[in-house]
Amino acid sequence: MSTTQIERLRALLEPLAAARGMDLEDVRITPAGRRRLLQVVVDTDEGVQLDACAELSRDVSEKLDETDAMGEAPYELEVTSPGAERTLTEPRHFRRATGRLVLITPREGAELTARVVAVDESGVDLQVPGEKGRKPTARRIDFDGIARARVQVEFSRKPAGDDESSKEA
Repeated sequence: MSTTQIERLRALLEPLAAARGMDLEDVRITPAGRRRLLQVVVDTDEGVQLDACAELSRDVSEKLDETDAMGEAPYELEVTSPGAERTLTEPRHFRRATGRLVLITPREGAELTARVVAVDESGVDLQVPGEKGRKPTARRIDFDGIARARVQVEFSRKPAGDDESSKEA
């Protein structure tokens, strides 16, 4: 679909998401057989609950029925959250990932996996895990120094304060 259509949809849908306290993260239109799939991706600092997606989906559906933004061709609407391995592109994304493990590709230097410790207007403070028994190290990266970043899924993360030194032998 054309960028113009996506821009029109963003302008139409952003106020609906904002009215429900959500950020409109992305609008995508992809072919799905004879239909198209309109994906509306939203998020909040607390995450997005299924009920909130359903409520926004009703709002979006009503608004799209009132306009010709999707044209005459049939489409399916999906309102969703960004997902577990979301790409981080805005400072608010990093803020929402505080405490999470992220894979960062800096504009200069080697790729690194680190935990987000803190975020401010200009960058992110990270804790880089130590290798081969070494202690973790702190690192600061300004947002303009990040080429790409993505949240990593952790299946076996230990609870805070649960390390080998606190276990009984």
